[in-house]
Amino acid sequence: MKIATVLLFFVFIQTISAQEKRTYKATTADNLNLTINGFFDEPEWQNANWENDFIQHEPNEGKAPTRQTEYAILYDVNNLYVAIRSFDVPDSISMRMTRRDETDGDLAGLYIDSYFDKRTSFAFIVSAAGVRSDMVNTNDGDNEDSTWDPIWYTKTSVTNNGWNAEMRIPLTQLRFEESEEQVWGLNVFRYIFREDELSSWQPMKREMAGFTSQFGILRGIENIKPQNSLSLTPYMVARTERFEKVPENPFLKTGKSNGFDAGLDAKIGLTNYLTMDLTINPDFGQIEADPSQVNLSTYETFFREKRPFFIEGNNILSYKLAFGDGDQSANNLFYSRRIGRRPNYSPNLADDEYADTPDFTRILGAAKITGKTKGGWSIGLIESVTAEEIAEIKGISNNKTQSVEPLTNYFVGRVQKDFNEGNTYIGGMLTAVNRNINDEHLEFLHKSAYTGGIDFVHKWHNKDWIIDAGVYFSRVEGSKEALLNTQTSYSRIYQRPDADYVTLDSTRTSLAGTGGKLTIGKTGGKFKFAGIFSWKSPGLEINDIGYTPEVDEIMQAFWAGYRWYEPFSIFRSMGLNFNQWNNYDFGGDLLGAGGNINGHVQFKNFWNAFSSVNINGEQLSHSALRGGPSMKLPGNHSFYAGIFSNPQKKFTYGADGGMNWSNEKDFFSSKSFEVEFGYRPIKAMQIEISPEYGVSDNKLQYITQQDYRNDKRYIMGSIKRKTFSTSIRINYNITPDLTVQFWGQPFIATGDYDDFKYITVSKAPEITDRYSLYSSEQISYDVENCVYNIFESTSGEPSYSFDNPDFNVKEFLSNLVVRWEYRPGSMIYLVWSQNREAYNNMGKFEFSNDINDLFDQKSHNIFLVKFSYRIGR
Repeated sequence: MKIATVLLFFVFIQTISAQEKRTYKATTADNLNLTINGFFDEPEWQNANWENDFIQHEPNEGKAPTRQTEYAILYDVNNLYVAIRSFDVPDSISMRMTRRDETDGDLAGLYIDSYFDKRTSFAFIVSAAGVRSDMVNTNDGDNEDSTWDPIWYTKTSVTNNGWNAEMRIPLTQLRFEESEEQVWGLNVFRYIFREDELSSWQPMKREMAGFTSQFGILRGIENIKPQNSLSLTPYMVARTERFEKVPENPFLKTGKSNGFDAGLDAKIGLTNYLTMDLTINPDFGQIEADPSQVNLSTYETFFREKRPFFIEGNNILSYKLAFGDGDQSANNLFYSRRIGRRPNYSPNLADDEYADTPDFTRILGAAKITGKTKGGWSIGLIESVTAEEIAEIKGISNNKTQSVEPLTNYFVGRVQKDFNEGNTYIGGMLTAVNRNINDEHLEFLHKSAYTGGIDFVHKWHNKDWIIDAGVYFSRVEGSKEALLNTQTSYSRIYQRPDADYVTLDSTRTSLAGTGGKLTIGKTGGKFKFAGIFSWKSPGLEINDIGYTPEVDEIMQAFWAGYRWYEPFSIFRSMGLNFNQWNNYDFGGDLLGAGGNINGHVQFKNFWNAFSSVNINGEQLSHSALRGGPSMKLPGNHSFYAGIFSNPQKKFTYGADGGMNWSNEKDFFSSKSFEVEFGYRPIKAMQIEISPEYGVSDNKLQYITQQDYRNDKRYIMGSIKRKTFSTSIRINYNITPDLTVQFWGQPFIATGDYDDFKYITVSKAPEITDRYSLYSSEQISYDVENCVYNIFESTSGEPSYSFDNPDFNVKEFLSNLVVRWEYRPGSMIYLVWSQNREAYNNMGKFEFSNDINDLFDQKSHNIFLVKFSYRIGR
């Protein structure tokens, strides 16, 4: 169980407590020289101000915990020292060895609001096994960033009375103003794993909104000065690849390649509040690969960011286009995966030519400034330059190079200003992408792209109520080709013959658009609700550096939820939610309406379960025909559910799955099912296996479009899809600083098409009137060329043809990483990545044959050694 799960209440706590704030006074001593060993045997600890009287937060809020806890805090001019004594029966303590930031078992730690803005806090957490976890909470607990990795020191020990945690936190890792006495927010907590019980020194209420604003107060720290951090971390990477020899391909004929690279990371404290992170020629070879999938929709697949430089501080650099954490939550003005992405252009090769094209665009350098000033200004800036990427092309007669990605500059700026003790904040964001395009074949890209927005949040009535509003804009510029591509992209489709409210202009060299959001709701208490409104105009284009799969949308939604926080009957806690929505385009057409009821529950035996029921009315899709007229699609109803066993056991298991049916009989259906197994043979090892299988049938899957007699044929087919994958994870944590992690995923996806048809009247009232099936006399299959020929005339010649769309995709990805933090901030990585892949157009799913065929394929192996050394403080 990761710390984010264990401390889930920190994300969902709702408002400030009306109860009295507790105050703790830290102390110091002359010549303070403590040894961090988990034993409080120095006289300074004996004379420290020890505080106890912790109060239970979960499951029985306000009651005494099953085991009491006490803590003390000391300081000197350079460090903060923390001692936490967790009283317990030694044999009952759960000590699970994990990797940093993935803490499991019994935990203890503290949160510090050193800005004392009642919105921002820094967490220092340790498990009984000695594993550290740290994070930054912003927006009063709404955002949690566990990728923040400060340099601090901790040791734990088990005694006859329980277990101890001793910490030394250098003041260089905290941000605060210079004053005679520091006044900070503080809370100290303890989590007992076997009881799933959380207690804290400052009592907190789950019904009330806000997290940091509920803290107690830390006083007594006097005459210390802010200390800006300064560290340099150079790194070196050696890499070798082994793959199948392809004698005719000059880039693959040896079956191997080797490389060496170097770069630099730096962290510089610019002021008491602002920190700059620098990276020069970063390498992310240790990062786990994205999971496999086959996407047949017009929507771009969203992949989670995994690169440390871009993850840390990403909450400050976020501008969400929608409220909440549902399907729209990924929509953002800044999507960091755009920086360093795969090159946009693929060379057109002759039959005798081969190309060596980079897999990713190299980041020459990037700088990031984040922090919060004394005056309440939160600031986030990113400046990054990516290289011009060149593909090397070799043929029988000549060799050449071709640019596949231009030199590009990315800029992101985000500011927010607090007012009214953090109950009100106003912010703004600006992004810019500028490409140095010197090649005609790259003019399909925007030369420049700008987005910006202003947002406003106000909370009142003890933060129970909230208004969250914002407006944003975009402007892109480029060649006529680039702007024609933008107008005809699947997210807007200006060329639709039935789109009378937009105009396709092939002479355009720029395009602008707007968007906005407004949420008014109650987020405190047991009963919560919100009304939501948002829009994205047809001309909005943020995808050069942001992410939104659809524009030309006006959405209205309503959400209501009820929470049972206290245990009752067989339940420890429970939540129930209701959602309703309507979507329109800017022409006033209803795109879809629907509703959802979902709930989650934790039982007193620590099992968890969830379920969800969705109902959607008839849909109007602008992209179903890929540039053709809009098409009516049947509504659907679906059901999803899952149940998971007690995570405290050595062997855990669970299952989840769902079914989806169209409202029109036999038009569409899908089923998916996943089981999860976890086993911890020893405290330092965790094994997880999650096989998943899905099958779907769709009578109207788009295939292609062809010209016929001054008309378009939008060709569809019935598809039976089957997908199987298994995620395998093995984590072996030798020490908190030496870990071995393996992830592997075999993946099989097939699509079997038949009943080919073309669209006749895309919005006919009856679904069977929207298309015409090809008769057996009109269609024939050319086995040799894998082509379907269509005969609509009596000439004897094919009227048009299209390729066999059947597919069978097989892929295996794996990643083995040995990570050793041999000194604080300095790492050695040993990495082995392997992938295998195969493809054919048979379309049949035969599990045994597919798996055997997959592992019969030659593997592509990458072996990597990365060494970094941190210099500084």
